[in-house]
Amino acid sequence: MADAQTAILYRMVLPDHVCPFGVRAKAMLEAAGYTVDDRILEDREAVEAFKADRGVDTTPQIEIDGERIGGSDDLERYLATRDGR
Repeated sequence: MADAQTAILYRMVLPDHVCPFGVRAKAMLEAAGYTVDDRILEDREAVEAFKADRGVDTTPQIEIDGERIGGSDDLERYLATRDGR
């Protein structure tokens, strides 16, 4: 279990759509003991600007200890490896 570790989560929450992968990532992080710095992308322009700035194709994106982990599937693999599963 992480001791007072913080993860940064960039996820899409639009007026008409909440990304289920972002919800999943947040739940996995909290279950693993992380404090989540939840950075909401509230409109399509913010989402597209974020992806262009970071050079990524999708959201959510997770960062832990300054390292880009990736999306929710990448996070699941990261947590499994970290926990020795």
